[in-house]
Parts: sequence; C-alpha cells; structure tokens
Amino acid sequence: MRLVYSLLIFCSVMLASTSSELEHEFSTSKEETLFDPLSGYNEVMTSFNDGVYEYVLKPISQSYAYVMPKPARESIDNAFDNLLFPIRFINNLLQLKVQNSFEELGRFVINSTLGIAGFIDVASSEFGLKKHDEDFGQTLGFYGLGSGFHVVLPLLGPSNIRDIVGLVGDTWANPLSYIESRNANLLDSSEEEFILKGIKGVNFTSLHVEEYDALKKDAIELYPFIRNFYESRRTKLISE
Repeated sequence: MRLVYSLLIFCSVMLASTSSELEHEFSTSKEETLFDPLSGYNEVMTSFNDGVYEYVLKPISQSYAYVMPKPARESIDNAFDNLLFPIRFINNLLQLKVQNSFEELGRFVINSTLGIAGFIDVASSEFGLKKHDEDFGQTLGFYGLGSGFHVVLPLLGPSNIRDIVGLVGDTWANPLSYIESRNANLLDSSEEEFILKGIKGVNFTSLHVEEYDALKKDAIELYPFIRNFYESRRTKLISE
C-alpha cells in the first residue's frame, strides 16, 4: 500500500491546477537558470515517475472513473478536502493570514454539519467561503527560506529541499496520519491509513487526468519543463 500511495501523491502534485492555469503560469514565468546539481538523477527519475503514471496510475484512475459516477467522485474529493482542514488552517495562521484561517474554520464547521461530513461543499456554494490552500513549504517560503536545489522524489514527483521539509511538517497536521495510531505516534500508522490515502489519490486523479496530459503535450524535454513549471508555481504561491 505504501507504493500505491506514493504513486498517487506524485500525480496529485502534477495535477494541482487546471490546464489553462498551467499554460498561463508557465508561459508568463521568467526564464532563469535554476541551480540543479542533481539534474542527471532528476531527469532519470522524472522519466521513471512518468512511466509509472502512464502505465499504472492513469489506467487505475480511468477504470475507477468508469465505474464511479462523477458526482460521487466529486463528493468524495470534497470530503477529503474537508478532512485535511488542519493543514490549511495551521499554515494560514502561521503566515498571519488570519482572515483566511477563520474562513477555513468556518468552512470546516459548515461543511462538517450542513455539508454532511464534508461530502457537499456548502460553504462555497451557499456561503461564498472559498478554500485557501497553504502548506508548510509555503509557510517556510513566507518566512524567507529559499527553495534549495530541485529534487525529483521517487514516485512522489518534483520537489525541492524546502518543500521536502514542508512535506514532513504537514504529515504531523494530516488527520489521515493518525488513523489507528497508538498515542498519536506516526510510527504506528496502519494499513487503513494507506488505503484511505490511496482512495483519495485515485479519486483525485480520476477527476484531473486530462490536465497532466495537457501539461506534457507542450514539453519538448519533459524534465526541465516540469522542473521550471514546478519552481515557478511554488514561487507564485508563496508570493500570494
């Protein structure tokens, strides 16, 4: 199950925006030479991850979409988003975005009750409360920590030194990390955790398959294209 979950995280990172956003952000970013001492390794790992996506994750997600109606998949995605509220709430608060933090709290309360455990995003549709995505990597960037060099993680996809630290930090705020754990010890995480995270990833990917395909079709060389897009997007998110 750990392998399956990792594959899903890789795809989730790559599918963070709509295809139009991908094209706009990449085309308008400034060309710059990135410090990339691991370029040889990163290029090989990008090809490997892409192969895993094409031949494993994508077929699984498309098969899942075939049997699961889109409204049901959107409801499941809403429920997982609602469950991951602590990550957004904590990181908005750490970045002194107090209003966003309170809106996240309001979204959680409304969607957990009126939205039936988060399956319906009533906070957005009826109250106009939009989600404010923030993670610990962005928080570190907000306080001036540089990205460090680019690293492509096996199965997890593009990242950098700062965001790897952020990923570890967010793990402690992720409720899915504590399912069936004893004494809130992450080392006691159970198979149920990985099953749920696997479902989350496959469900998310099934709703966004076309977006990664749209991103790839414009790439002459896949690795530098994805690397530059990832670093440009992370810089933009931190500045917002």
